[in-house]
Amino acid sequence: MARTYGIAELAEEFGITTRTIRFYEDQGLITPCREGKRRVYRSRDRVRLKLIMRGKRLGFSLDEIREMIDIYDVDRSEVSQLRLVLNKIAERRQALLQQQTDIATMLAELQDLQNRCAWLLHEKKGPETQAISDPSVLPAR
Repeated sequence: MARTYGIAELAEEFGITTRTIRFYEDQGLITPCREGKRRVYRSRDRVRLKLIMRGKRLGFSLDEIREMIDIYDVDRSEVSQLRLVLNKIAERRQALLQQQTDIATMLAELQDLQNRCAWLLHEKKGPETQAISDPSVLPAR
C-alpha cells in the first residue's frame, strides 16, 4: 500500500498553512483523493508540493510552476520538462542579474545623495556645530 499524507502533516513538513495547501489544490497544482470529507495526499502530491515550494522560493510564478510540473505528464522521458526548466532558469537568472545591477545603481545614487546632503548640512551648520553622525560621508575638499 502506497504511503499517504494528511493535510496537517504536509503543512507541518513544508512549514506552510493548510489554507495554502487548499489554495494549491484549488489552483489544480495538487489533486488529493478523498476519503469522505478527508483529503488524502499521495506521494505524487507530496512531490508536486515540494516542487511548488522550491519554485516559489526561486521566484517563479504559480503559472510557471504549473507549466514546469504539468509537462511531465505529457512527456514522461522528462526531456521536455528539463528543457523547459533550463529555459525558465535562464530567464529567472537574467531577471535577477538585472535586478542586481539596478540595486547596485540605486545604492550608488543613494550614497551620492547622502554625501551631498551631509556636505550641505555641514556647510549650513558649520564645523563647530556639526550634527553628522558619520563624518566619513563628507567629501574631501
